[in-house]
Amino acid sequence: MSFAPSSSPVPSSSPRPPGTDAPATCGVPHFAPVRVRGGRYQLRRLVRHRRRALAAGLAVTAAALVAAGPRDAERTRGRPVAEPVREHRAVEIVSAPVRIADGATVRLLSPGDRVDVIAAAETATGGDARVVARGARVTKVPEPLDEAAENGALVVLSVPRSTAARLAGASATARLAVTLC
Repeated sequence: MSFAPSSSPVPSSSPRPPGTDAPATCGVPHFAPVRVRGGRYQLRRLVRHRRRALAAGLAVTAAALVAAGPRDAERTRGRPVAEPVREHRAVEIVSAPVRIADGATVRLLSPGDRVDVIAAAETATGGDARVVARGARVTKVPEPLDEAAENGALVVLSVPRSTAARLAGASATARLAVTLC
């Protein structure tokens, strides 16, 4: 089958412009212009906002002064102290061997125990007792020797240096005993 153009005349109308078959447009709301922040207007904006620029400059200057300030550790800030603070030295811990009068008491001890050492002078005549070391840590309990059983037993305590000196002095003049803490 072949189609041939029809010979019947089509009523011709005036040609319509393109786009007339599209729907009507709606209005665009008004909005403020978009401003791109850039280098060109930065100086002008800085001049317009002088207070902000001054505050920013002062903040940067203060930070620089604090960073570059004195690093003297002895210098105090604020009010001066009338009496300087004394530096506390670390307590030096030493091992002190101590002979305890009662050897059976020493056999109850083990490394890591905390004991108080008491010096008793003239217990038969009613002498007084005093605490020489408080909370001393037992470091070692050596094996007792057979011939030294009557003279007590040895124990090694971990104490500050000043307490070790008191223990040595007390053992020369008194009998020492321990109590578990």
